[in-house]
Amino acid sequence: MTGEPLTADPPRGRADHSGVLRMSLNDPERFGEIFDAYFAEIHGYAARRLGPDAASDAAAQTFLEAFRGRERYDAARANVRTWLYGIATNVIGKHRRGEVRGLRARARLGPGRHEGGHADRVDARVSAQGLRGPLAGALAALPAGERDVLLLVALADLTHEEIAAALGIPYGTVGSRLSRARKKVRAALGGTDPAQVQEDDHG
Repeated sequence: MTGEPLTADPPRGRADHSGVLRMSLNDPERFGEIFDAYFAEIHGYAARRLGPDAASDAAAQTFLEAFRGRERYDAARANVRTWLYGIATNVIGKHRRGEVRGLRARARLGPGRHEGGHADRVDARVSAQGLRGPLAGALAALPAGERDVLLLVALADLTHEEIAAALGIPYGTVGSRLSRARKKVRAALGGTDPAQVQEDDHG
């Protein structure tokens, strides 16, 4: 991986399971603690991106690959949660066509349910709205790398540092991809504040 040095400190008070993962090398049953701690979250991320039908397979594949590759985990680069999101994003990448087809199908649906206040960022709307309507169409049109970064911010609440570690890309690349993705989504939504579009959809 490239980019700035990262620490393994768990973000925002999250538990650090790196010790458990290390212990699972000699005691594989300990990996069950990793599964129990993160499966629901990773499954939810996969469901938001691929839809419910493919989510279970994608989540299961994520944890299978994590178990098989746990010897290569580097706690100095990322905490376990971030590492799992990187694996999940790579697994989802194998379903790229299915994700784009699903987003295009959801683009034909009405907008998602309004759940937010006056957020002024694209990722706030992505997180609050479900991936439907014009927003889904805008996401489908993004290059895969830009869509990955935007959705890791919006759906997984990862920091730029965590995304760089998860995807194995330079820190600066995260910012540039995210900036381009937000601009493209705003433009696709008519160049207006995404929160205002959301209100208009329900007005």
